[in-house]
Amino acid sequence: MSASPSPSKSRPPSRLTLRRLLTLARPELPTLVVGTLFLFISSVATLAFPRAIGDLVDEALGARSRERLDTIALVMFCVFVVQGVAMALRVYLFSTAGERVVTRLRKRLFQSLLSQEVAFFDERRTGELTSRLASDTSVLQNTVTTNISMTLRYTLQALGGVVLLFFTSPRLTLVMLAIIPAVAIGAVVYGRRVRVLSRQVQDALAASSEVAEEDLSGIRTVRSFAAESHEVERYSAAVDRALELAKTRARQSAVFMGIASIAMYGSTAAMLWYGGRLVVDGALSVGALTSFLIYTSLVALSLSAVAEVWADFMRASGAAERVFELMDREPAIPSGGQTLAAVKGHVEFRAVRFAYPTRSDVPVLQGMDLEMRPGEVVAVVGPSGAGKSTLASLLSRFYDPQGGAVLLDGQPLTSLEPEWLRRNIGMVAQEPQLFSCSIADNIRYARPDATQEEVEEAARAANAHDFIQRFPEGYATPVGERGVQLSGGQKQRVAIARAVLKDPRLLILDEATSALDAESEHLVKDALERLMKGRTTLIIAHRLSTVANVDRVLVLEGGRIVQSGTHASLMGQEGLYRRLVERQFVAA
Repeated sequence: MSASPSPSKSRPPSRLTLRRLLTLARPELPTLVVGTLFLFISSVATLAFPRAIGDLVDEALGARSRERLDTIALVMFCVFVVQGVAMALRVYLFSTAGERVVTRLRKRLFQSLLSQEVAFFDERRTGELTSRLASDTSVLQNTVTTNISMTLRYTLQALGGVVLLFFTSPRLTLVMLAIIPAVAIGAVVYGRRVRVLSRQVQDALAASSEVAEEDLSGIRTVRSFAAESHEVERYSAAVDRALELAKTRARQSAVFMGIASIAMYGSTAAMLWYGGRLVVDGALSVGALTSFLIYTSLVALSLSAVAEVWADFMRASGAAERVFELMDREPAIPSGGQTLAAVKGHVEFRAVRFAYPTRSDVPVLQGMDLEMRPGEVVAVVGPSGAGKSTLASLLSRFYDPQGGAVLLDGQPLTSLEPEWLRRNIGMVAQEPQLFSCSIADNIRYARPDATQEEVEEAARAANAHDFIQRFPEGYATPVGERGVQLSGGQKQRVAIARAVLKDPRLLILDEATSALDAESEHLVKDALERLMKGRTTLIIAHRLSTVANVDRVLVLEGGRIVQSGTHASLMGQEGLYRRLVERQFVAA
């Protein structure tokens, strides 16, 4: 298990990133406009509250008309009702818009991930990608909708509050404004620092998710090696790293909030002292001072909220950079290309040179030349690392060679549409991948529009119908995660049924019987023989007993074909093939 890659260095968000963050909400513009209208109503109602309180205080202290006092109280109540209704509608509209934005974003990101070439997934961990898909998109959800709403709301309240403060007492307002520039500058500096730390926290959490995903998906390996304690320590180290970064972020947040609180409350105390002097001098009424203090608190809270939203926005910009990087990535094997009217199944490898992108300094195939005639069954054997499975990967165009060309019916694979090509290739692997759904759905994965009759016909051809019928739920039986509810032979026959239903012109068998018992092997071999009829077939053979009846055997060593012929002819000559057979015979 490799270590997680170290987090990349954070950098200030580019204007492009910020612009794209805002444009994510563009499809929700009508909803956001209506929500903004309710936001405006709610904010105006909030700004009317301090003035009403001041009028109530002056009316009460002045011992004036009760009717006037009752009217002001009734107006206040109506304002509160309007504010509450408007706030509820604003929250609902912005929240639902945010949910739709993040859903759309996840779909686009997932589509981008699935379009990447196989080499992309060789270089990245599944846990990292799922973390980007779940966690990073969630971080963006509030930013592009709710936080925009909060920014508008608190900015409007802060500006409106300052204007009303000037109308209430210009002299007191100047005292209050003396503290704002320092707080604003501190908020900007704090926001930038929080963004750096937040990106590091996201990296650390992604690393811990990778460890958890590896361990949970490979629980049988962990259990068989009694490595639970080791994996707990490894996961604990990853989350402890995230904890330390989060504590640093919390510490800096605490310092900033503490200083900001001292500054704001200190300024409030100063204004209360100065305002009291104005009341004593008769330059200001008690109600006006009360309104001023409430307006001051409102402005302070609004500015504090804007600072917090800014910090959230900085956090989101780091997540956005990662999401946009994945969404914008162009796959090395793009879609598009020509299709053939009919596939004969003539395959050629011409001077193919190849090394895996993650190990570019280790050549796997070195000038490989190979021809497979239509309908021919060719088996590839050789020691581990000789390049057998690589031939299958290149034929499926999971990778492109660095030199030479792979051709189908005379056309280079690079000129053909990748999805069309793969629809014409069937593969049965040594450990087939089944999905966590029913048996019927796993077989129908090859052709989603297949009828139940077609599914059952494919299962019969794969010698799978009988065992499926013995299950209480029949074809609706869930197979469990990765098919754990089925035996090895049952999984193989479901995979063969899937290939039968696909009806490909080319077939790749990666030693589909090597891990089976004798009875299962017999049933699977019988199914494979029916599947291979009339199809160009490439067999990746590990057990040499399976290649006795193929049309041709190719012996690979060091990325080159060193022998070619039938099983009988190769056994009649000295060479690697005969030695491999003898070793397996002795081992048996």
